[in-house]
Amino acid sequence: MDAPLSWSRDRDFQVPEKPDQFENTCREAWLLGQPPLEDYLQFVEEMTTGGTPLRSKLVDEWRAANDYYGELEKKEAGIADNVEIVDLDHAMRPLARDVAADNRFLRACDTLPTRIAMVELERLIVGQSHVNVDHTDRLAARLADTTTSEALFRFCLPLDRAEAPVQMRKMDSSKFMLWSASSDFRFQEAALLRPDQVARIEPLGPVGGIIGLMTGYGSNFLSVIESDGRLVLHNGHHRAYALVERGFTHAPAVIQTVTRMDELKLAAGRRVLADPAFYFKSARPPLLKDFFDPIICKVLQVPKFISVVEISFEVNEYRVKDFASGA
Repeated sequence: MDAPLSWSRDRDFQVPEKPDQFENTCREAWLLGQPPLEDYLQFVEEMTTGGTPLRSKLVDEWRAANDYYGELEKKEAGIADNVEIVDLDHAMRPLARDVAADNRFLRACDTLPTRIAMVELERLIVGQSHVNVDHTDRLAARLADTTTSEALFRFCLPLDRAEAPVQMRKMDSSKFMLWSASSDFRFQEAALLRPDQVARIEPLGPVGGIIGLMTGYGSNFLSVIESDGRLVLHNGHHRAYALVERGFTHAPAVIQTVTRMDELKLAAGRRVLADPAFYFKSARPPLLKDFFDPIICKVLQVPKFISVVEISFEVNEYRVKDFASGA
């Protein structure tokens, strides 16, 4: 069976345009009514522009959305169960083999049972309660000409994508700062390197070893965690949002399957791990389609942010007796 590609329908929810006076801001879509309430209050009070509403008004909005979720628990109980998973069509399978052979996939997916398949989008459970709508607009624009299964696959699981530039500054002899406009920019890992693995260095003398502190980006594959017939969106919230906005019903994704809590700790993010029963067992968890429901989704005007990684190191030099030599 070939995988379904797309559909279209009129959306009741229209994201408001960004006013001209907010050039240095972006629009953030938030799902109201989901715990914790404190996170929402803190975000609005500290991050939004154009004046902060009364705290009581914010709580009233959140409470109304929470009551609405209570109604959905009755009307849509079990909606997150048995989300459709469809085999890739023939055109996508060579691309999937390329992804499966890529080092980024091998390192990220080397522990749990993993496969690539088409997943139903709207019923994906979301562990992230907000998305940057300006970013999803840019992604949606890229989807305008996505009419083939190959183009859809590369949008969802890219192997060659243009990254936002990184700027770097040495703060002092042991502190460095790196930053990027991308929210995906992060510290990756530390590694021991041989001198022959690093080119174009001008050391003070012969080099015996190198410690690399690497920053960069994640694999950026659209990925979900599967357990008990449910799919929790793990990575790619903005692309998934853009796909639904453009009318796609299914998309290729990396699926990691977990069967117990210890396995979930290897794959899930902080919010899901804090309350796994809420996502995998509750009658009606938050779904991707909720971002398009004006009763429970609110668009806020917030400042633009950059992602900063600050790295410091400490050096201790001393001598100890070499017991292994027998001296």
